[in-house]
Amino acid sequence: MKWTWRAGLATLAGTLVAVGVAAKDRDSRLVANLQGLQEVPVVSTVATGQFTATINSGETSFTYHLTYNGLQGTATQAHIHVGQRDVNGGIVIWLCQSAANPAPAGIPAVPTCTNGIGDFAGTVTSANVVATPAPPNGGQQIFAGDFAKVLAAIRAGKAYANVHSNLSPGGEIRGQIKVNGKNNNDDEDEDED
Repeated sequence: MKWTWRAGLATLAGTLVAVGVAAKDRDSRLVANLQGLQEVPVVSTVATGQFTATINSGETSFTYHLTYNGLQGTATQAHIHVGQRDVNGGIVIWLCQSAANPAPAGIPAVPTCTNGIGDFAGTVTSANVVATPAPPNGGQQIFAGDFAKVLAAIRAGKAYANVHSNLSPGGEIRGQIKVNGKNNNDDEDEDED
């Protein structure tokens, strides 16, 4: 086959498109490894968990999978919060609830947390996003339905998933959500993964 500039440019363009698609696909996958040492304050627990998600191509939703096991307390709720590492932030998405800690009215059905071991999957859209508290206790300026702001915080490494229990009401396990394969949190310690 004779090489020509046109064929060479076509091959290069095809390669760049393939690399761009692969990078975009990688940028759509999220992961967080949950452990007590990531909670604020730190919790000494044997429990662990994992949150994974894939953002849809239109960036209007993501499908998620949350698992946890070994909770020492009774699971009461699980969420996504907006907050950087070592800081507690406002709840923006409910992942599971309990009778003692129900999700706010008006959002799509939230599964009931299970004790000890949990395994939940679902799809999150703007309908699932709840407003962060207003000042003086909040002021993060994320409003109900504001999926784009939540997604921007997640992509910046400034959101976390956690599971709360009756023994650790502030959260028994937690993990910063990261774009898979990227260290997108400047203040991240090595022990998180």
